[in-house]
Amino acid sequence: MPDSSSPLSPAGDRHFDGLADKFADSLYGALRGELRLALLDRLLPELLDLDDQPLLDVGGGLGQLAGWFAARGHAVTLVEPSGEMLERARRALAGAPVRFVEAPLQALPEQAPGPWPLIACHAVLEWLADPRAALATLADRLAPGGQLSLMVFNRDALRFSNVVKGNLEKALADRLEGQGRRRRLTPISPLTHAQVVAWSAECGLEMRAVAGIRVFHDYLCRPVGDDTERNRLLELEWRYCRAEPHWRLGRYLLYTLVRPETGGSEAPRTETACEEEPRP
Repeated sequence: MPDSSSPLSPAGDRHFDGLADKFADSLYGALRGELRLALLDRLLPELLDLDDQPLLDVGGGLGQLAGWFAARGHAVTLVEPSGEMLERARRALAGAPVRFVEAPLQALPEQAPGPWPLIACHAVLEWLADPRAALATLADRLAPGGQLSLMVFNRDALRFSNVVKGNLEKALADRLEGQGRRRRLTPISPLTHAQVVAWSAECGLEMRAVAGIRVFHDYLCRPVGDDTERNRLLELEWRYCRAEPHWRLGRYLLYTLVRPETGGSEAPRTETACEEEPRP
């Protein structure tokens, strides 16, 4: 059980009540957040078949992704466990076609059962104690032919950045996870591409596309300077975000996963089936 000083939920997940300011400043108030959003703006229309279908935004945080989809004609249901984050999203998206639900991912079967033609879950699984079961829950909410836009924090990139910073002992010992203590924002469950591939297959999802988000920025030895340099970096990120081998070291990995139409070769697995083996 988490202690009273920990921001972990009773399930062991990292929520962000009391950390909204730090979350916003650290992740979106700097160039790394700007690059993340700029790359998503280009990638999502290429990686997804978008036709104004309803969207379930799981762990929608401050509402940036929900706003992107709402502005393009999608009716959005934003689910977020942090009341503080949800209230900020509500203010930011006032007047947009967005429904707000305060609930954790594990409550989706009751709060937003679907089936949904389109689900987005960006930068959420790495904050959960059991990301494998969470992916199963998402898979079970998809309609046949439905698409899941999944973005996860890349464990391999975290190892590489620790080596670049000189944390060699930490990298050798593979002590990469955050502990969910105080105000630190290192994810408690960073994932590898191999895990996402294996768990998606277990749940009957087909992997249609993958890209790396920030394959260069997080390894720079000095801050980016003027607007010209920022634009050059964005173009480098865009040029190589789907190219081998560069996408594999993106700080985030972005996937399009699809539940096959009824009558496909393999039926989706249930949450129970995906939880049978112990998580790594």
